[in-house]
Formats: sequence, C-alpha cells, structure tokens
Amino acid sequence: MNNNVASNTKISSMDTTRKEASFAQGFNFYKFFWIFYLGCLFGVIVETIWCRVTNGFFESRTALILEPLNPVYGFGAVIISLLFIKFEKKSNLFIFLGCMITGGVFEWICSFFQECVFGTISWKYYKDTLGIFGRTSLIYCIFWGVLGVLWVRFIYPFISAKIESIPNKIGKNLTVILAVIVSIDIIFTSCALLRQQERRENIPANNIIRVFFDTNYNDERLKIIYPHMTPVKK
Repeated sequence: MNNNVASNTKISSMDTTRKEASFAQGFNFYKFFWIFYLGCLFGVIVETIWCRVTNGFFESRTALILEPLNPVYGFGAVIISLLFIKFEKKSNLFIFLGCMITGGVFEWICSFFQECVFGTISWKYYKDTLGIFGRTSLIYCIFWGVLGVLWVRFIYPFISAKIESIPNKIGKNLTVILAVIVSIDIIFTSCALLRQQERRENIPANNIIRVFFDTNYNDERLKIIYPHMTPVKK
C-alpha cells in the first residue's frame, strides 16, 4: 500500500512538473517571438482604428507587404517587456517616464534607420512645435508612456499567461512556422523598398527580380501600402 502511495505521489509530482513546464516560460526566444508577433499585429489594428476615428477613413498602417504587421510595434513591445517587466513593483510614474523616454528614442532610431537604408521617412515632426529633432514628438512619447503602463500592468501578464498555456509541441512548431513566414516577409518587403530606391536613382530593371518588383510593386502600389512614406531629398 505504501508503494502505491509513493507511486501515486511520484506520478502526481511528474504531472505537476509537466503542467508547470512551458515552451515559453519566463523570458526566452519563444516568449519574445510571440510578444513581437502579437505586438506587430495589434499595433496595426490599433493604429488603423485610431486613423478611422481621428481622420474619418481607413488607411493602410502596415509595414510589411505580405502580412498586416508593423515590426516597430513588435520590437517596441519586446523592448518594453525586457526593460520594464522586472520593475512591475515600481510606481506607475516610474514606468510611464521610462517607457516614454524609451519609446521616443526607439521611434527616433527607427526613423533614422529607414532613412539610411531605404532613403525614405514615414513620419516627420520638423514643423511640429512639440517635435523632437523631427523624428518623434512629445505627444507620441506620452502615448508610449501610457501604453507602457498598460502593457506592464495589464496586457503583458494576460498575454504571457495565454502564450504559456499553448501546448508545448504546438507552440514550438507554430513559432518556427510563423518565424519563417515573418522572416520571408521582411526580406520580401526590404527587396521591394530597395528596388523603389533604385528606381529613384534610375537603375534599370536588368534582371528577373527587378522586373518582378517593378511589375508587382511599382510606386503606385507602394503608395497605397505606405501612404505617408516619402523619399528624403538629398
């Protein structure tokens, strides 16, 4: 009888261990990828709704061509999670100010990167009285701060628990599949934007890849996808 009790206790302990173990437990690649992916998706949804409410019409807010994703929000969610989740016991003011500064710096870096790599910008605040070096704005820094508090206090705990509740095998396989798809999308989008930059420099379509992007993603098509993207004057 004692052997049966010990055996049942061991099995129960093993079951508990299995339930506690998650492919995305804590901070690891799987957790960060899902935060990135969901941040990319929800960012586009929120910004699209915001555009509809403030401007009265729907407009493309995606940053990738094949999927409705914006990596700016995805990386922003990962950075805020990495830097501020460990400070969840700090005051809301501390988290607000930290996320406000971090978001503003990150937005500035993204604008600078886009200009250097693709020769374009998608937002500018040079004429805005609340603009900060033309690449971000105090208003949007405040938005980053508010979103940061909401993320640390409410959104991240909820999303983290849901991610960790996904069965391990399904979670790992789905992560790999989505990571491959997103990587392909980023490469594909980069090629389309680099080819657009070549067109501005009058580089001819002298191979099959350039012909493909000129045919399927010409300037008119890209203008629909990126309505606020403008080339930088040299």
